[in-house]
Amino acid sequence: MTINFLKKKIIQKTIHESDVSIVVKDILDHISSGGDQALLEFAKKFDNWEGKIEVSSDIIQNANNLVKKSIKDDILYAYRNIKVFAERQLESISEFDLEVAPGLNAGQKIIPLETAGCYVPGGRYSHIASALMTVTTAKAAGVKNIIACTPPNSNVIGAEPISNEMLYTLNLSGADKIFLVGGVQAIALMANGLLGTQKADIIVGPGNQYVAEAKRQIFGATGIDLLAGPTDVLIIADEEADAELVATDLVSQAEHGYNSPVWLVTTSNILAKKVLQLVPEIIEKLPAQNKLNASQAWRELGEIILCSTRVEAVKIANEIAPEHLHVQATEPDWWKGELNSYGSLFLGEETTVAFGDKAAGPNHVLPTSGAAKYTGGLSVHKFIKVVTWQKAESRSLNRLAEVTANISRLEGMEAHALSADVRLKKYRK
Repeated sequence: MTINFLKKKIIQKTIHESDVSIVVKDILDHISSGGDQALLEFAKKFDNWEGKIEVSSDIIQNANNLVKKSIKDDILYAYRNIKVFAERQLESISEFDLEVAPGLNAGQKIIPLETAGCYVPGGRYSHIASALMTVTTAKAAGVKNIIACTPPNSNVIGAEPISNEMLYTLNLSGADKIFLVGGVQAIALMANGLLGTQKADIIVGPGNQYVAEAKRQIFGATGIDLLAGPTDVLIIADEEADAELVATDLVSQAEHGYNSPVWLVTTSNILAKKVLQLVPEIIEKLPAQNKLNASQAWRELGEIILCSTRVEAVKIANEIAPEHLHVQATEPDWWKGELNSYGSLFLGEETTVAFGDKAAGPNHVLPTSGAAKYTGGLSVHKFIKVVTWQKAESRSLNRLAEVTANISRLEGMEAHALSADVRLKKYRK
C-alpha cells in the first residue's frame, strides 16, 4: 500500500488514567454512602452551586414562554427529525412467535427500560443538540421515566443557572425531571436514584473524561450507552472535492477541543496541499476560545494522508474507524458499500458532519477512539430489552428432553439431565 503523510500528528501528553479513576471512585463512593447530602456537597464544590438542584415545573413553563418563536422553530425542526428517525428505528425491531419444532414454541418480546438518565454537557458549550439526541430517543423507545442532568451556568457572571432554550428543549424532548448538576456527581445521582428519583436502568450522553470514567465504573449495576472519548472526523476526498469545504469541515470538528483528532485521506496531492494552506486561515477567523481549541487540535492531532488509490483510502478509513466519516468524492454509493467501520457516515459535499451533530435525525452520540470497529452509536435499541420466551408442549418432549439430557451428561451436569428425564418420564408419547 502506497501512502504518505503530508501532515502527521504529534504525540500528545494526557492526564494519567489512574489519576482520573481514583478521583472518580472517591466521589462515587462518597455519594453512594452519603446519599443526597453528599451529592449536594459535591455539587457545591464542583458545580459551584448551592441553589435548588431540581428545576421546578413553574420555571420550566416560564422558560417555554420566554424562548423566541424563531428559536423554537429551529429546535422543533431538529426534534422532529430526530424523533422520526428514532421511531423508524424502533419499527425495525419486531416481536415474533415461532414454532421451532412441532410442539416447541419460542418468541421475542420488546420491553422498554423503566428509567433512563440523560447527561447533557454544559460548560464551554451549551449542548442543546445532546439534549435532543438523548431524551428524544429515550422517549421514542418508550422509556417511562427520563431524568436529565446538566451543569448549572454558575461560573458565568450574570447568567441564569440554565438557559431558557435548554429548558425548552429538555421539556419538549420528554424529560420528566431536570437537575442542575454536572460531572461525576450527576452520574452518581442517576445511578443511585437520589433526590427522589428512581435509579436509572441506563445512563447515556457525552461528557468529559471524568464523566466517561464515572460511567465506566458504574457499568454493570447500571447500563451505559458507550464510553466516549474525544470527538473525531475523517474526511475522504478526491481530486473533484472542494478544498474550502474539506478544510472547513475539518475545522468544525477540531473546535470541539484540543484533543479532537481530524484526518484527511485523499488521492489528490493538489487538494491536500490546498487544504493544508486553508485550515489555519479558517481557524484564524474563529472566536478566541474556538480558535484556541481548533489550532491545538489541528497542530497536534491533525493528519493528511495521501494514498494512490481509493481502495487504499477505504483500507485506511476502516482501520482508523472514525466517529464521523465524511466522503467528499465521486461515486458515493461505491464508498458506502466498501466502508464498514464508522460511527456515522456522511455522503457527498452537500452533507456535513454538523448536520448530523445538530439536526439531521440520526443520533450524534457515537463511538470514538476506534470503537466503531465493534459498535454503533446511541439508538432506541439502547433503551429497550429484546428478551426471549419459550414454551414446550408434551408432544415436543421425546426428542427435546432426550437431547437435553444427553448433552447435560456430556457436560457433567447431572441435575440438568434429571430435570429433562423427569419430564420425559411423565409426558413421553
